[in-house]
Amino acid sequence: MPSNTTPPKAWLAWSSGKDSAWTLHTLRQSREVEVVALLTTVNRAYQRVAMHAVRESLLEMQAAAAGLPLIQVPIPSPCSNEIYEQAMSDAMGAARSQGVFHVAFGDLFLEDIRAYRIEKLTACGMTPVFPLWLKPTLQLAHDMLAGGLVADLTCVDPRKMDRAFAGARFDREFLAALPGDVDPCGENGEFHTFASAGPMFCRPIPVTSGEIVDRDGFVFADLLPQTTLTVHP
Repeated sequence: MPSNTTPPKAWLAWSSGKDSAWTLHTLRQSREVEVVALLTTVNRAYQRVAMHAVRESLLEMQAAAAGLPLIQVPIPSPCSNEIYEQAMSDAMGAARSQGVFHVAFGDLFLEDIRAYRIEKLTACGMTPVFPLWLKPTLQLAHDMLAGGLVADLTCVDPRKMDRAFAGARFDREFLAALPGDVDPCGENGEFHTFASAGPMFCRPIPVTSGEIVDRDGFVFADLLPQTTLTVHP
């Protein structure tokens, strides 16, 4: 007999990258939870997504294309663990006040990160959800591409991979060119991405490449919203 149980509401931890985007797609297919908002930490000094360095304007375009409200958690730069945890605790309080008691994450295999999230969320009366957990990352990367996901690298750790990958398209050629010690999904922090198209969006987010800069030991590739120029005869 089919179940008529309504799935619990959840916020999705949204980094702007491919893993969180694919998590949204996966959850919409499985109906394990109903994602009702995207939750993102934003560096208030630079008005960019923390670590991914994606502009707020692009983040807002993603949320609109996903058809979901965006919950921004502003944090300073640098940000101590105490400040970060307080900001997230406050956000969880807001979630509970809206009848949301689950948070979904795109984590893949880092046990310490998973344990940290479980500990902190349990203390806040929240339940974490990990729909991509322990999926083989090379197969997952190819599944994303086969499913129509489009993403570009916005941040590279030059201690772990060649800086020339900053700004590259996350595609099959990129995966084939990766050194063997770099995770295909960048789960060890080798790289971060911005997802601009895929089945989780009702329309693509048009972007164009900007400046590539070194900052705080990382190489960042800026992305800009692409504007359509009107050509007059």
